[in-house]
Amino acid sequence: MLADGNPLVLSAMSEFFDRDPRFSLVATSATAEGFLGTVMRVPVQIGVIDWNLPVLGGAKLIEVLRDQANAPKIVVYAENTGDLPRMAMTAGAAAFAPRSSQAETLLDTCVDVAAGKMVFPFLDVRELQQDPIHSLSRKERVMLEALSKGLTNRELSKELGISTNTVKFHLSNLYEKLSVKNRAQAIAFYYSSRLPMEKNSDGIPR
Repeated sequence: MLADGNPLVLSAMSEFFDRDPRFSLVATSATAEGFLGTVMRVPVQIGVIDWNLPVLGGAKLIEVLRDQANAPKIVVYAENTGDLPRMAMTAGAAAFAPRSSQAETLLDTCVDVAAGKMVFPFLDVRELQQDPIHSLSRKERVMLEALSKGLTNRELSKELGISTNTVKFHLSNLYEKLSVKNRAQAIAFYYSSRLPMEKNSDGIPR
């Protein structure tokens, strides 16, 4: 499936994917919401998206998809500027294909991703390892934020609407991803992380 806010780019991509017998084009969308709505209803193996896809944006779309069963693998097709390939990788994309490259490069990238490979320009993976918080799912981030309030397992269970056993399971995964041993270290990591705080509709941190 293809998603791009530029109708000319979307049309061009559709044409060269349609011409390639290795692919079956399921659908196209001009928005992240349209992409998400389609993949929730129709099996999609590979998704090609623009990083600045209206309205949610590529990063948020990938984050939402990470929590979905059988989500498509995402190839970000965008301008290779700044830290964009690294940002796409930390968000959870399977590949990054620069718009400046030939169309065949994008097609070959999708074939590699379908075969289970990750395809990115050269990146210093040491930088990625310094930000393990980016590997957390949305549920795990919610858990970490709740944990930072000093809640007990029983209180976390009530706050998140899950069983205490499920709380323990998520905490175990959380500690492993953050390379910490207990809740005190996890809370310390939360407050020292570079993850920006979410804000409400009035722009006030919450």
